[in-house]
Amino acid sequence: MPEAEGAGVHQLLHDRQQNRHILGNEPPLRPYLDHGILELDNNTAERAMRSVAIGRKNYLFVGSQTGGKAAAIAYTLIETAKLNGIDPQAWLADTLARIPDYKINRVDDLLPWKTAP
Repeated sequence: MPEAEGAGVHQLLHDRQQNRHILGNEPPLRPYLDHGILELDNNTAERAMRSVAIGRKNYLFVGSQTGGKAAAIAYTLIETAKLNGIDPQAWLADTLARIPDYKINRVDDLLPWKTAP
């Protein structure tokens, strides 16, 4: 048998093993098959955490546990704005300008996912 055909057989066997593995693990994979919007990896979450990881050395200077919580909230809102296709700097400037006159029971209307891009 020529070498090229041998490589093809090897690939075919490898693919067959992969298919058996997938079929043997169908129940955990079923949500991904039923809902095409779900991603098979967590790359989006890891990209969102990149700025947090890069800034980690600066966290010593947040001042207190309360400051750390405030920084976590700020990171969350900024990354959420990015994920919703909204310029975080523009959204934050607009939101901070609107908050003083905003009714407290409607403040959730200012969250990034409720803002038009």
